[in-house]
Amino acid sequence: MHHIPVLCHEVIDFLKPKPNGVYIDGTVGLGGHSAAILENSAPDGRVIGIDLDVEALAIAKGRLGDFGGRYSLVNGNFAEMDVLLERHSVHVVDGILFDLGVSSLQLDTPHRGFSFNHTGPLDMRMNVGRSLDRTSEETTLTALEVVNDSTMEVLADIFRRYGEERFAKQIAGRVVQARQQEPIKTTAQLAEIVKRAVPQKASKVHPATRVFQALRIHVNTELENLVSGLDVAIPLLKSGGCLCVITFHSLEDRIVKHRFQTLARTCICPPKTPICICEHNPSVEIITKRPVLPSGTEIQQNPRARSAKLRVARKL
Repeated sequence: MHHIPVLCHEVIDFLKPKPNGVYIDGTVGLGGHSAAILENSAPDGRVIGIDLDVEALAIAKGRLGDFGGRYSLVNGNFAEMDVLLERHSVHVVDGILFDLGVSSLQLDTPHRGFSFNHTGPLDMRMNVGRSLDRTSEETTLTALEVVNDSTMEVLADIFRRYGEERFAKQIAGRVVQARQQEPIKTTAQLAEIVKRAVPQKASKVHPATRVFQALRIHVNTELENLVSGLDVAIPLLKSGGCLCVITFHSLEDRIVKHRFQTLARTCICPPKTPICICEHNPSVEIITKRPVLPSGTEIQQNPRARSAKLRVARKL
């Protein structure tokens, strides 16, 4: 499967992989970033790749096969990587990467139900399949259950909160109306319902884009996992090691930006506190004062990179 890792050169520039280094690819996907890290940390740098998706891990294993014993693949959630790494006797690492994008495998595989461009069942779970490495149970909630069982108010809140959809109430109303006639089982059904609910030319992107994003985020508790992942990542880094995070929408980017800012502050007391009493010590230095964006050339070669933003913090 063709796969182009986003902002790969920039990630390598910040991580500066070195021989003997140990690096975490917290969302290994199809292995593109991991391969680049291994290439640049020859001859004996090591990568531990974590992913919820067992199908992606199988492809990553094939892609990384030429690197011999220099990599390990773990099926699990990066939000719990401290526990996962403890099981593999890893306690400190030289660099960590989170690429929060949905992989081309997930988007282009109809039965996964991630994309309105392909007709498939409304699933959207990232962790289909089981592994002994798991620290938590497999997600059983599907987009089909959310769409067909949630109240109109809950649906509107999901669309608004996780998709920043301004027509959330209208779309939720149309969904409830449609499912009274028959269950909404496929991506094509849902996309058509959303299309009819949104005024024409109200958006430059497909009308269903934000709704599908919202459902995916909700089903996989992505924002909660990101907050937990950021908190467990920093203690795992050696001094001078970098955490690189690639986001693809404003909700993710806002979380990363604010968390980095908090970790970099010398004081986190409430604004009106006359004297600092928090005794907070900064744990990181923010390397990217503004997010790094893909070049025009990269976007031309890989259109899915167009919304990517890279933020980097270095452990003090």
